[in-house]
Amino acid sequence: MHIPDGYVSPATFVSGYIVFTPLLILSFKKLTSKLSERTLPLISALSALSFVIMMLNIPIPGGTSGHAIGTAAISILIDPWIASLSVSIVLLIQALFFGDGGITTWSLNSLAMGFLASFSGFYTYRALNRFLNQKISSFISGWISIIVASFFVAVVLGIQPLIASENGKALYFPFDLKVTIPAIVLSHMLYFGIAEGIYTTIVTSFIRKVREER
Repeated sequence: MHIPDGYVSPATFVSGYIVFTPLLILSFKKLTSKLSERTLPLISALSALSFVIMMLNIPIPGGTSGHAIGTAAISILIDPWIASLSVSIVLLIQALFFGDGGITTWSLNSLAMGFLASFSGFYTYRALNRFLNQKISSFISGWISIIVASFFVAVVLGIQPLIASENGKALYFPFDLKVTIPAIVLSHMLYFGIAEGIYTTIVTSFIRKVREER
């Protein structure tokens, strides 16, 4: 689900950075207010897990790939702002050292898999946990979070033929929304979303159990 360099127009990724930059600054401020000896090891461990599962890319139709992201678990256990920042840093490391996702598209990938996944997962969990048990709420929250992220990526890629073409030929990503939304979103609903839900449930349950034992 990482968007590589060269897949979107400059107008798209510049707009992404305009939206992303103030959110990134705000998330840093949130981190400094909540960082402590208790939260730092957990943030580090969950960010490392997110890094690992995002490196397991599986190609899907429509010119991209899919994977779990681990954002909802960090959001539920710690804070959605910190989750957004943690995953954004993970995405930057992957782009710089592993070529997974682009530098120009870092903002777009972070908005999708960081901020949108984080806040959608967090608020889904808060709403569901009022009348469902924690495991079911966690599973659905993880599932929703990655679907929201995949929808954003599908739209960003799918609008490229509309906003960047010459003589009827797409200059960047060639497939329109009729291809990207079914290919990316449906695959995440049916496969990667389930993996994300299971991951979120296992991780949140394990951390809660450890906290209770202490």
